[in-house]
Amino acid sequence: MKQYVIGIDYGTLSARALLVNLADGSEAAESEFIYPHGVMTDADFNGRSLDVTDAFQHPQDYLDALRFTVGDLLSKAEVSSSEVAGIGIDFTASTILPVGDNKMPLCFDEAYRNEPQAYVKLWKHHSAQREADEINALAAERGESWLDIYGGKISSEWLFPKLIETLRKAPEVYHRADRFVEAVDWLTCLLTGEEVISACTAGYKGLWSKDAGYPSNEFWGAIDPRLEDVIGSKIRGEILPTGTRAGVLNEQGAALIGLEVGCAVAVPIIDAHAALPASGIVSDKKLMMIIGTSTCHIVMSRENHPVPGICGSVADGVIAGYTAYEAGQSCVGDSFDWYMKNCLPASYEEAAKAEGKSIFAYMDEKAAKSKVGESGILILDWWNGSRTPYVDAELTGTILGLTLKTTPEEIYRGMIESTAYGTKVIVDLFTEHGVEIDEIYAAGGISQKNQLLMQIYADVLGLPIKAVNCRQAGAKGSAVMAAAACGYFDSVEAAAERIADREGYVYVPDPANTKAYEKIYCQYRELAEYFAKKNDVMKKLK
Repeated sequence: MKQYVIGIDYGTLSARALLVNLADGSEAAESEFIYPHGVMTDADFNGRSLDVTDAFQHPQDYLDALRFTVGDLLSKAEVSSSEVAGIGIDFTASTILPVGDNKMPLCFDEAYRNEPQAYVKLWKHHSAQREADEINALAAERGESWLDIYGGKISSEWLFPKLIETLRKAPEVYHRADRFVEAVDWLTCLLTGEEVISACTAGYKGLWSKDAGYPSNEFWGAIDPRLEDVIGSKIRGEILPTGTRAGVLNEQGAALIGLEVGCAVAVPIIDAHAALPASGIVSDKKLMMIIGTSTCHIVMSRENHPVPGICGSVADGVIAGYTAYEAGQSCVGDSFDWYMKNCLPASYEEAAKAEGKSIFAYMDEKAAKSKVGESGILILDWWNGSRTPYVDAELTGTILGLTLKTTPEEIYRGMIESTAYGTKVIVDLFTEHGVEIDEIYAAGGISQKNQLLMQIYADVLGLPIKAVNCRQAGAKGSAVMAAAACGYFDSVEAAAERIADREGYVYVPDPANTKAYEKIYCQYRELAEYFAKKNDVMKKLK
């Protein structure tokens, strides 16, 4: 009897997978595969120099992750491949690659082995800022209505800036490519043989809308004459909503992952968006923060409202019948990791080791002893650019208020607080423009591991936050989608009712801390506006 589904979550550095029992919603097994290539360096391209804003990956890692995790799940749970009814996949986005007419990445061809533009451009690849600026300027000049869907400005992280960057830096790669696809749509195509595009990836990262489709080829031709046929040639495929079936495993797909021909494959979803059904969020007014290396903020509404500076508002983007609004911060966990690796004195590392604690646990304890505002430190959380509200990858992190008495833990706490202020900017932006928020939820590894951060977020926002007890939110959400796609349940809502994780710890704000943070938050907003405007001026002078 087919009573299991598999959900696979492709993150920045690894893939995590879950095997879920449909009968009771329990997790039968989990698996993780760490990408051998990670984020690629100069050495991976025979010493060819990369820019600091480049972020390439090797697609072979994704195939190896599929093979390993599926086999590992079945082995651990002692489940037969014949018992698996469906599989669902989520992925970071926009993570794109050029593929040939054989559906394989161009970087697999020996001729392009040392050409970076033939590889995967990870979501945090920011080298296409110039191209993003051109698209924004032309769209604004022409009054393109689709620009409002994306808050008035698109990001260098998205599909078209990266595609155009490839055209200009490696035109032979562009012309050789049969298609440019999101990595998650490429994997789905390999498994099913169907050229299907997820409405989620197309809507949030590819400038597609349910009503109007993609921006016209006439628009793209105005950006560069070589793009006058990009829609329909380099960008093509049937666009399907999440929660539906992309196809079934064909012989190639079945051989690739060790499941049976005919197993249902769900239309894929972006990793952050998968956290909503994973947490049982299938209705409006509930903001989900997926806190990890970066943070995505997603809330659904029955209504459509233009909201400046967000990543997108897509009809049926997560659950049919709702417009799902996405905003985000480009750097959260990555900034903490950078700080720990590069800025701590050796004595702190030694003290943490002596106490048998991780450096993060040690620093959390020390930072928790500080009172709100006593360090005088104010930080801008732009260590990897600003996604919302400024949509500018060239903005950089800033620390103000350092003195000879400043301690490492005070800086660390200031960095946590800066990401909390960045989140409050997003919450305020939504509510100021008519998108209602009644409840706030959190998922992702940091929400489970860092109690100090979660309490600071609750204090800064002045609202309770429910940290959902879901360690693998992406994989669980993909499993929900697979459960609906295979027909075991008749809707995503019904699948979520059985499978989703709803338990979690609620962080309640401290009124005194909230009041103290209000003043500092105002200073953060003033500082952010100053530097964002200054950067715009500098761009115009270049």
